Amino acid sequence: MKAAVLERIAPIGSSPLSLREAPIPSPGPGEIRVRVRACAICRTDLHVIEGDLPPRKLPLIPGHQVVGVVDAAGEGAGRFPGGARVGIAWLARTCGVCAFCSAGKENLCESSRFTGYHRDGGFAEFAVVPERFAYRIPDAFGDAEAAPLLCAGIIGYRALARAELPPGGSLAIYGFGSSDHSVLQLALRRGAAAYVCTRGEAHRELAMAMGAAWAGEDPAGMPVRADSAILFAPVGELVPPALRALKKGGTLALAGIHMSDVPEMKYEECLFYEKNIRSVTSNTREDGEGLLREAAEIPLRPKVTTFPLEDANLALQRLKADKISGSGVLLV
Repeated sequence: MKAAVLERIAPIGSSPLSLREAPIPSPGPGEIRVRVRACAICRTDLHVIEGDLPPRKLPLIPGHQVVGVVDAAGEGAGRFPGGARVGIAWLARTCGVCAFCSAGKENLCESSRFTGYHRDGGFAEFAVVPERFAYRIPDAFGDAEAAPLLCAGIIGYRALARAELPPGGSLAIYGFGSSDHSVLQLALRRGAAAYVCTRGEAHRELAMAMGAAWAGEDPAGMPVRADSAILFAPVGELVPPALRALKKGGTLALAGIHMSDVPEMKYEECLFYEKNIRSVTSNTREDGEGLLREAAEIPLRPKVTTFPLEDANLALQRLKADKISGSGVLLV
């Protein structure tokens, strides 16, 4: 099969992914093999490729927002019939028995394994996943539209819950990439007013076109104090201004898997008056099912820019340079 393979940790500018032939994987017990149609890219792929996350497997096929059809099933796998359209997300396996798993917090399981990090992912013609961690894709979405929902959408959905946005409240969004414009649609559907802070002019224009009440570049220019905020940009320096822009009792959710250091900040300006900071770690399968259900009802429509698989390096380079509007998706 064709696959974009990471042989070594390196800056994406050096084009470290090589397109080559790789063995077609065989599904093990309880697993399904998926013939990949589309795989979205996100900043987590960059963190894996460039070593911001400690290497776990090399060589590695990255990619963890996979849409395709069931091609084969391992022993005991019968949840999906052959040809069913399914999605593969970041969370690929948990132990299922620890205190976290038993409490509905499987995203915190110490034995978690992740697609495109511990296991080969979707930058290839085929990918394998435990069937319990695959998602049925609603008919409301095409392949390219569905792919970004499987990480960007799910993480945005969980971040919105962690931010405790009140009904009809105000939400500040910092950054405006793949997760952000999914969150904007979810928030607007729930009756919220959204305020977007992002560097890119094209991103600001898109946010306004999608219904944001305000979009600007400078956090200090946020025209209101928000009930809730989500920081998607992996920039720790934005934490203090985001906290200052919250109402009393407001909550800031930090949605990145990797972030630069948070600078020193003044307690009274940033944290007093019962303001809250909450991190977001991966997701549960319940988050994934909830996101796909609500997204199909809206219907949520991710804006996508597509690339052929052989342009995986180029797509990720454009993502790092903030030159993709919406979500980048590799078509396989």
